[in-house]
Amino acid sequence: MAKKYCYLFSEGNANMRELLGGKGANLAEMTNIGLPVPQGFTITTEACTQYYEDNREINPEIMAEINEYIVKMEEITGKKFGDKENPLLVSVRSGARASMPGMMDTILNLGLNEEVVETIAAQSGNPRWAWDCYRRFIQMYSDVVMEVGKKYFEELIDEMKAKKGVKQDVELNAEDLKELANQFKAEYKSKIGSDFPTDPKEQLMGAIKAVFRSWDNPRANVYRRDNDIPYSWGTAVNVQSMAFGNMGDDCGTGVAFTRDPATGAKGLFGEFLTNAQGEDVVAGVRTPMHISEMEQKFPEAFAEFNKVCKTLEDHYRDMQDMEFTVEHGKLYMLQTRNGKRTAQAALKIACDLVDEGMRTEEEAVAMIDPRNLDTLLHPQFDAKALKAATPMGKGLGASPGAACGKIVFTADDAEAWNERGEKVVLVRLETSPEDITGMKASQGILTVRGGMTSHAAVVARGMGTCCVSGCSDIVMDEANKKFTLAGKEFHEGDYISIDGSTGNIYDGIIPTVDATIAGEFGRIMGWADKFRTMKVRTNADTPADAKKARELGAEGIGLCRTEHMFFDPERIAAFREMICSDTVEEREAALAKIEPMQQADFEALYEALEGNPVTIRFLDPPLHEFVPTEEADIEALAKAQNKPVETIKAIIASLHEFNPMMGHRGCRLAVTYPEIAKMQTKAVIKAAINVKKNHPDWTVKPEIMIPLVNDIKELKYVKKFVVETADAEIKAAGSDLEYEVGTMIEIPRAALTADEIAKEADFFCFGTNDLTQMTFGFSRDDAGKFLNAYYDAKIYENDPFAKLDQNGVGKLMEMALELGKPVNPKLHCGICGEHGGDPTSVEFCNKIGLDYVSCSPFRVPIARLAAAQAAIAQKK
Repeated sequence: MAKKYCYLFSEGNANMRELLGGKGANLAEMTNIGLPVPQGFTITTEACTQYYEDNREINPEIMAEINEYIVKMEEITGKKFGDKENPLLVSVRSGARASMPGMMDTILNLGLNEEVVETIAAQSGNPRWAWDCYRRFIQMYSDVVMEVGKKYFEELIDEMKAKKGVKQDVELNAEDLKELANQFKAEYKSKIGSDFPTDPKEQLMGAIKAVFRSWDNPRANVYRRDNDIPYSWGTAVNVQSMAFGNMGDDCGTGVAFTRDPATGAKGLFGEFLTNAQGEDVVAGVRTPMHISEMEQKFPEAFAEFNKVCKTLEDHYRDMQDMEFTVEHGKLYMLQTRNGKRTAQAALKIACDLVDEGMRTEEEAVAMIDPRNLDTLLHPQFDAKALKAATPMGKGLGASPGAACGKIVFTADDAEAWNERGEKVVLVRLETSPEDITGMKASQGILTVRGGMTSHAAVVARGMGTCCVSGCSDIVMDEANKKFTLAGKEFHEGDYISIDGSTGNIYDGIIPTVDATIAGEFGRIMGWADKFRTMKVRTNADTPADAKKARELGAEGIGLCRTEHMFFDPERIAAFREMICSDTVEEREAALAKIEPMQQADFEALYEALEGNPVTIRFLDPPLHEFVPTEEADIEALAKAQNKPVETIKAIIASLHEFNPMMGHRGCRLAVTYPEIAKMQTKAVIKAAINVKKNHPDWTVKPEIMIPLVNDIKELKYVKKFVVETADAEIKAAGSDLEYEVGTMIEIPRAALTADEIAKEADFFCFGTNDLTQMTFGFSRDDAGKFLNAYYDAKIYENDPFAKLDQNGVGKLMEMALELGKPVNPKLHCGICGEHGGDPTSVEFCNKIGLDYVSCSPFRVPIARLAAAQAAIAQKK
């Protein structure tokens, strides 16, 4: 049987979203339940996919079916395209299966030409309306189909209004609008080089192609990447007969929600305009009235609309966003969909629907987009102030929240200014590990280089600090503490505001408001915890982070990066001594200074976690990251070491690596310098013994993680030092402490030989940041240079560092589990890469059977909700 590419609204239903798109499926559903819908047909998403396969052409088979459905539509409406007696006018709208707001503008009044305008003007006795429809159609078709651009037409309208001395479009009369229509056609011809099309079928084919084409425009591609919408889905096209809201004062158009999309409060929320068409409300050309005023103007239509709202909300069991038109007092429904809403509103609506008996707790949990929770946990800009502000630049929204403060250019300045009580935003070319204390002291971080998983982005998300990365429009002059953006020079101390959710950068101060976590948040989280089967831990290196994560529901630490504890000024000195030592004895003496500091850190972490598991990763980065770069620091180190400055410089030079990511780091450091692993083991075990003594009712069982293992012999070699040291400490203390030694799977070879490695490991933790770098063979800090070209060429649809690559990296993870678990049935496995807080990646981790995901503190609620949704989906 041949494929069917077109469906009348009467032939579809709400379950056909994949084929008819959201808009088409809902128009069909509203038709089925007997609502007043202007009839028409939907061209399927498969026709769109076929259009791209046929080199952006509509093939003859699809073309023939569209023509057949035009005839069916003419029969239903009793009108005909281009007819002198009873012309058919239609609207053409896009509609993908996932709502993609603003992807493509609607085309209204299609089917008009000079003759048809004269016909409808005479028939209706309303020439003003007829010419208004025509000038709108020319403008929309030129903009949307031919991509001429709105502004030329807006300029002509403004000139006409000025000439006539009027303020509003509605004050222009039929003659003015006729003149505008002719000016628009001349504008079209000068830009395109041919006359404006007069054949309604040619117009329709142009519009259908424009909808298909819009699926691949830059806006759509960015939106899809941000919202996990695959390119392969395609968009449907809806061709619907027109209902006119611009025929006079007994007509109008509006957009309404059945609940407030900002707060979730129940009750009609929306706007209405008399004598207008839909685009006028959305475009903000005229100021609309509140929906309640419709009751005075059109009491009957309003009463019917109220009934329709109740019908639709009861039918879909969710808040609806509807577009409608009133033509001579009669109501027509143009579309309905589940309304977009803020995170706060989403939580309230979900809870209210459960209380109203419309949804189960399980359904309520499944309704909420976990990514939106981010906005609830961070400060936000004051909505009114934000509306009035214009961004002067844009980077990547790398860590959500809003920040406003004085510009500083170094981490040291950030600390110093912060101590004086100044609020600062740290602006850097890129950040490095030694910037951490300055990053902590800042309201927000802005970088010129780097992507969503650059150092700045990862650390900022972990701290819950707002971060915008990769704003390449900034011309940076770090030496003179200034930068240029949007033609303006900014200096240290100037005010700037950044939005870590959108990536927008603003000049000056935009006031922020603190996040509030309302009661509904707790309710939804409680339900989520009831349904999920996977545990959620946190990546935390400080007691403050650990405490925050516990507040947000973390059930342990999946990753503590011990190197972050070395950057404190007191400690870095001792650590640098260790690096510059000539003998094992010198090294041990330097490490002995650090050991009590590490032990105190670990004690504080165990305390914050109250007996929940804590995984501590031994030293991972290459040593060159810890050495000084400033002349004064090098001299201080030479003095402390009693060595010439030249010697220290030579040591630093010798540590330089061509590819540090693949260099002397991770367990390779412990193989070269076992004393580092021994010191860290002592600190971990002594801390655990102390905390266990103070809290006999807690289960204190440290999990020691050896990073970057790629061979069983390597793990065995390092583990031997760890076990000998740990057992000696436990024996000396007369304790019965238990501990585990596991490894981080972050090298493909470790996943491929997991059956061997599992013999020596108590647990596996997937470090998917490095596993992704190693599997793809590119560095996440440099990927930003070419990823955009990859998106444009459709080689990748999203950043593999932000969303786990299930086909490649995921396959390695599955393999490691399948190989490792039979060898060691007690093996427990988790993930602690950045992906642990990404909902689609969490769903994958649930599917392959991980015991837990671990993510930065502020992403814990997202992971809890995503894990619940994954468990619910898997059960189904």
